[in-house]
Amino acid sequence: MLVVNTWVARWLGFTTPDEITIVFCGSKKSLANGIPMANVLFPAAAVGTMVLPLMIFHQVQLMVCAVLAARYARKQAQPTELRLWLLVQRRK
Repeated sequence: MLVVNTWVARWLGFTTPDEITIVFCGSKKSLANGIPMANVLFPAAAVGTMVLPLMIFHQVQLMVCAVLAARYARKQAQPTELRLWLLVQRRK
């Protein structure tokens, strides 16, 4: 889902801040939507068993998003550091 969200955001021409928002907010709905659906579809005694894979998937999503957040932060920091270096070089 993260890859699809990233690709669609870039394909539609969203800015980087909008892309980040789409990637992180668009992929976090699985647990919030899955538990109420499981409550409707399965008997109460089986919901915990049915939701466990969804909860594990959600944790994996959070870990992947942490890596992506660090990557986006590095990507955003690089141009700023380059501009700062260029300003220092011009003043010399």
